[in-house]
Amino acid sequence: MRRKRLVEITMCVMAVAGLWPASVFAQATLTWQQVEDKFEAANPTLRAAQLDVDESRAAEITAYLRPNPSFTFLTDGTQLVPFEGVWQPFIGTDFSPGVSYLHERGGKRELRRDSAGQATTVAQSNYSDQERSLLFNLRSAFVQVLQEKAVLQNARDNLDYWDRELGVNRNRFNAGDLAQVDLNRLELQRVQFETDLETATVSLRTAKIRLLTLLNDRTPIEQFDVTGPYNFTDLPMPIEDFRKMALETRPDLRAAMQSVELAQINHRLAIANGSADPTFATWYSKNPSFNNPFDQHTIGASVSIPLRIFDRNQGEKARTQIDIGRNEELRDATQAAVFSDVDSAYWTLIQALNLLDPYMTKYLPLAEDNRNRISISFQNGGASLLDFLEAEKAYRDTRLAYLNLIGAYLNAAAQMNMAVGREVL
Repeated sequence: MRRKRLVEITMCVMAVAGLWPASVFAQATLTWQQVEDKFEAANPTLRAAQLDVDESRAAEITAYLRPNPSFTFLTDGTQLVPFEGVWQPFIGTDFSPGVSYLHERGGKRELRRDSAGQATTVAQSNYSDQERSLLFNLRSAFVQVLQEKAVLQNARDNLDYWDRELGVNRNRFNAGDLAQVDLNRLELQRVQFETDLETATVSLRTAKIRLLTLLNDRTPIEQFDVTGPYNFTDLPMPIEDFRKMALETRPDLRAAMQSVELAQINHRLAIANGSADPTFATWYSKNPSFNNPFDQHTIGASVSIPLRIFDRNQGEKARTQIDIGRNEELRDATQAAVFSDVDSAYWTLIQALNLLDPYMTKYLPLAEDNRNRISISFQNGGASLLDFLEAEKAYRDTRLAYLNLIGAYLNAAAQMNMAVGREVL
């Protein structure tokens, strides 16, 4: 009875599953924007960098805190041993609670606040720069998946084409129009297409694994896919415009400039720390041992000022002054690196475009036309088998080179986005 009931439940579950839409079991196909959003929300390295900014922001609270007052409680005048037969230990005990406070001069507290705030600003720019680098890696991984998908589709198309050729030539062999040795060579050539297909399949899986790792995603490879245009366009602006945008938006250059400002604030703080800070104190005394026998309740006050004779914070003043010059040099070096990155990415793009245009307009159509002509000629006995195999290999190599050139262009475009500091291509 229980077994019959279990069978009925299983059949019901299968029937309900059959009513589910096919999208439940479909692949998760993401666009570039969806991949970028998922990356920013899930990548642990990026989240850890954001926590650095949060830590720096918390340090601003500490930097602007006032010094805590100090509370002291003193007793004196307690009789230790009897004298002339009299021992009254607490009759002359003096109780003195007191409060002291360090007063900071020279705007030290405000300068510490400004220094911590500027450090947070630098941390935010460093976070943006780390995000820029990670997004470049993400974009490269995304492009790699698109490229491997194109290569895989090309391998499938080549295999399908070759199977059609084999079908035609098998009919020729059966009709006595083709020698057995030539058919065998055509059959053996198929292993190259199968190898290309398997290699492309493995490469696509590897590219997806890399992208999933950056996304911190555990989705099975079979259920994960991306989509996007796999083509190229002309450059929208000259190199000078790319340089100008990079100077305005590059976060590492912005961080270098902000570091100069931070060094200047720290130098002013070092100068302020060389000033003397007085400590004010006040106390109350009960039953003090003064000359006035009627003075049972008293109040006192004091001011303590350190004499900055030897230590006037000379070392920190000199170090922070040197640090200003060091950060200025780093700023200039970063600016030179910005120009270098933009120029390198620009000319890489130009090179890819200079090759892609003739491939698309001339070489790829020529290789396909040549393959088709020689294929027809071979089927009619006007071309040798070697000519046919060479034409097929030339087309396959040209097509693969064209797809790889598109991938090189898209990677160069990602490099330009990284060089500028935001997406422009």
